[in-house]
Order: sequence, then C-alpha cells, then structure tokens
Amino acid sequence: MTGPFVIRVRDIVRRPGEMREHDFEVPAPEKWGEGLVSVDAGVPLDLEVRLESVHEGILVSGSAATEYAGVCGRCLTDIAEPLEVEFQELFAYPGEEATDFEVQDDHVDLETLVRDAIVLSLPFQPVCQPDCPGLDPATGERLTDSTGAEQREPLDPRWAALQDYTTDHDEEAPRLRVENTEES
Repeated sequence: MTGPFVIRVRDIVRRPGEMREHDFEVPAPEKWGEGLVSVDAGVPLDLEVRLESVHEGILVSGSAATEYAGVCGRCLTDIAEPLEVEFQELFAYPGEEATDFEVQDDHVDLETLVRDAIVLSLPFQPVCQPDCPGLDPATGERLTDSTGAEQREPLDPRWAALQDYTTDHDEEAPRLRVENTEES
C-alpha cells in the first residue's frame, strides 16, 4: 500500500497508549469540490497528524491547511481563500464488523478522511467580501465597480411620475393655514 496519504503504523499497531505525530505536505491529487469553489489538483495540503493506538484500532486526529479558489457567488469575481479543517477518525483493526476506515497491512490511508473534511468545509455560497453588493440587475456590471451614475430609467415604470419630484421647490408651494375657529 503506497501513496502520499498512506502512513505506516506497524510500530504502534496493537500497542494501546503508543502515539506518533507526523507533519507533512502533499499536493491535492485531483480537484476536490464541485461548487463555486474548490481545491484544485496540485495545491499543497499541509497536514499535521497524530496517530494513537487504542484497543479498537488507530485513532487519527489532525488538521489540514490549504487554499480554495473559485468565484464569488454574488459578483462572480475570482476569489482564493485559506482553509483549515480538523478531522478525527478511528481506523479499526480488521475484524468481523465492517467499518468505513480500517488499518490495512499495518498502514492507514488518510486520503478519503482528509478529502471529506476539506470538501465539507468549502463554503456553499462563497463571497469575495461579507458585504458584497453583487451585480446590477439592469446592466450586469459589478456594483462595487459602479461609477455612481444615476439611473436614467426608474427600475419600475409605475414610479416614473415620481422621478421628477424634488424637495427643492417646497418653499414655493402654497401652505395650508390652519386657524383656530373655536371661541373661548
């Protein structure tokens, strides 16, 4: 069993209480993620892993740091952000019970564990900044790039009559004078 995510555990197998730590970097073997953002193939993954021998198998705890890239879900700007995830899983010794993760030939393969932790941590609706205004519905331009020019047409034609209304002429408008007609 070989591969960049495979760690040999022969020295701690069936020795409860034994522990080993490993820090290493591996490239992502393929594109991880299917949404607006993903971790591209070849992007470095920094792994810090602790392997602990317990009665049932090898307990793997650790963290993975990498960077995801894609587009903002609001304005479609390219984005790239760091991502750090933690993971923990028991790799059981082979036996009668079927488990998702097993110690195989005195090795543990972390690829599925790390991939699942990273993919599940990717944002579903990524944004370039928390208050990203998105795209102008009329022109399709990014609102952050907008020059601030006034719209020539109202968004809703039913309000067109009010577009020319200004408060500059309030002084010229006739005032209604209310007099007290009640006699004391």
